[in-house]
Amino acid sequence: MEIIIIGIGATFVMDLWLAMLKRLGVKTLNMAFIGRWAGHLARGRLAHASIGAAEPVPGEGALGWAVHYATGIAFAVALVAVAGQGWLAAPTLAPALAVGIATVGAPLFVMQPAMGLGVASSKTPTPLKNCLRSLANHAVFGFGLYLSALIVKGIAP
Repeated sequence: MEIIIIGIGATFVMDLWLAMLKRLGVKTLNMAFIGRWAGHLARGRLAHASIGAAEPVPGEGALGWAVHYATGIAFAVALVAVAGQGWLAAPTLAPALAVGIATVGAPLFVMQPAMGLGVASSKTPTPLKNCLRSLANHAVFGFGLYLSALIVKGIAP
């Protein structure tokens, strides 16, 4: 249960970061596109020329948020698999940050190509900027893993 809470907490920290960026006028990912992609994936279609032009999927917004949080939980499981169960008892920043940064591979090499943006945003007007933004977002997620683990440790018996 601790790992689930840590994954949800870390994803929430990332979402707070993304909300702040959005308020500052920085374009962030529309979670409905994640849901649209997942909905089409369930029907057997992995890649799209443009996810924005793909046929909408009923409930894609809610589905996108669910996939987003489920992915955060899966990455928290990966952290504990890499760092070991002892990390839960005595969380440290380095493993959490390392795993958070490593998770940037998912958008750069899976999600972006599948949504028609190319590997590492290569089909966008500003690939380097987009990659750096993804890296920052996932570093924030890594910090969120650490922060959430500290909170769980503080409230767990």
